[in-house]
Amino acid sequence: MAEMNILNMNNEKVGTIQLDGKVFGAPVKKTLIHEIVTMQLANKRQGTAATKNKALVRGGGKKPWKQKKTGRARAGSNRSPLWVGGGTIFGPNPRDYSYKEPIKKVRGALKSALSAKANDGEIVVVNDLEIKEPKTKLMVDFLNKLGLNEGVLILSDKRDRNIELASRNIPKVKVLPLRELNVYDLLKYRKLLITEGGVKAIKEVLG
Repeated sequence: MAEMNILNMNNEKVGTIQLDGKVFGAPVKKTLIHEIVTMQLANKRQGTAATKNKALVRGGGKKPWKQKKTGRARAGSNRSPLWVGGGTIFGPNPRDYSYKEPIKKVRGALKSALSAKANDGEIVVVNDLEIKEPKTKLMVDFLNKLGLNEGVLILSDKRDRNIELASRNIPKVKVLPLRELNVYDLLKYRKLLITEGGVKAIKEVLG
């Protein structure tokens, strides 16, 4: 188990917390992380790309010219893929790209990502996360005090509307409810800011 300092909103040490070795000290499996991130990106795809084939293109009901004695190649429709304005051959059609990986693999990837953050010293634990007003300036000042100005994922065990509103206009900052913790966001943001309650909640879910 690794020990981390618990800070307050003024970047003052107010205590320590033990990080569960099963969650924050697990082996970092890069291949497993890659698999889960690939799944997440696939699940985000809309799958709405579409082209019209010969049957869907408008027109082409009449044979352009008679079959024989014109000196031209035979043609049955001016909507043929061989013609300008004709249908598309083997074009994309709407499809669902999403799929699911076993929950055991997802949890393993989360442990690996959290352990990588812990190994690199990219986790900051605070005793509480609260601002009086939903103002961006207050949130920026707080993050600057903690030295979190290079991109941060804020993970809280309880929803705070002021924190969400104050953070949404800050570049490279995202507030995420604990229940939505995922591997992609852990990798996307350099630092992880988490409350003391959040650390305990993660241990209960993944430990």
